Amino acid sequence: MTRNATDPKPDSKTDPKKDGLKPPPDAARRSERSRRAIYAAALSLVAESGYPKTTIEGIAARAGVGKQTIYRWWSSKAEVLLEAFLDLQDQAAEAAGGTPFTFPDTGDLAADLKLVLRATVDQLHDPKFEAPSRALAAEGVVNAQVGTEFVAKLLEPQLQLYVERLRSAQAAGDIRADIDPRIALELFVSPVAQRWLQHSGPLSYAYTDTLVDYALGGLTPR
Repeated sequence: MTRNATDPKPDSKTDPKKDGLKPPPDAARRSERSRRAIYAAALSLVAESGYPKTTIEGIAARAGVGKQTIYRWWSSKAEVLLEAFLDLQDQAAEAAGGTPFTFPDTGDLAADLKLVLRATVDQLHDPKFEAPSRALAAEGVVNAQVGTEFVAKLLEPQLQLYVERLRSAQAAGDIRADIDPRIALELFVSPVAQRWLQHSGPLSYAYTDTLVDYALGGLTPR
């Protein structure tokens, strides 16, 4: 087949500005804006209304997208909320100059634990985190599927960082060799969770620092 002399050359490009046309929308940027809007809508709705009253339709309406846009990326509102919450944590970590899901290992176990628990206190007091955290935690108690996903996707990756740090401490001789790190970490995180969920006492730096001191008293070699 021969090319007609009036046809544009194969390598020629149309300049939208010269032709008075608007450039085509950037699909990647549009998708990212939609994703961010969906995250924000999901977190705000679950904070305002609780998990049971939060719906895919409600999230879509507040985000300004069609519900099919949500179903293209997620299969349930639980997946939306959990991913939105993980993204919120990642953004907070990056804003603080760190990277998501890291645990310091300076060689001083007590200092490292106190630093992480103080950061946890800050996060639990932050309204952006507290309201959706409470909603998801409460729903996880009565909804086994949400509870399982909440633990697997959100809690367990963080708990494993404690395990790794305690194993490092064992290798350095700072923690008794007979200690099970997966059980030992509960000495730090469980009291914090209980106090936060049940409002059984003030959640402060002084409290978490004391937890570390008390717990290490039983974990260090004698």
